[in-house]
Amino acid sequence: MENALMIFTDGGCSGNPGPGGWAFVIAREEAGGPRIISSKNGGEKTTTNNRMELTAVLQSLRALRDMEGAPRAAVVVTDSQYVQKGITDWIVKWKRNGWVSSGKTPVKNRDLWEALDAIVGEFSLEWQWVRGHSGVALNEMCDALAQEAIAWARG
Repeated sequence: MENALMIFTDGGCSGNPGPGGWAFVIAREEAGGPRIISSKNGGEKTTTNNRMELTAVLQSLRALRDMEGAPRAAVVVTDSQYVQKGITDWIVKWKRNGWVSSGKTPVKNRDLWEALDAIVGEFSLEWQWVRGHSGVALNEMCDALAQEAIAWARG
């Protein structure tokens, strides 16, 4: 995606459920390497890993929406197949089936999926999955920020 920003996201928990953290890094690719434009992290005292993964993406898109003059195109890089497959494939079926999963149970984290579904329409997004802890520098940075937030949430 030409001229697009790169958004790296990560979330995690210490225990599942347990204290959790999320993080994002928004960067623009430049000749000397990526230039970080924005980053943020946060945490919750009791949550799940999947909620933190979703929250990271949701918070990154809210931040991008609020950046004056920022492009409306981005590549979202996540190490969560739950997020990547959920937003590109599963969500269509969930909405068609009244937010019921293929296992005939209510979709977990529906509140976050609905919020994410509402905001993705404001952008032209490409979704990429990367293996976590595989040396992708900005993914590793997100992981460190999420771990920092987990430590905060743990108290």
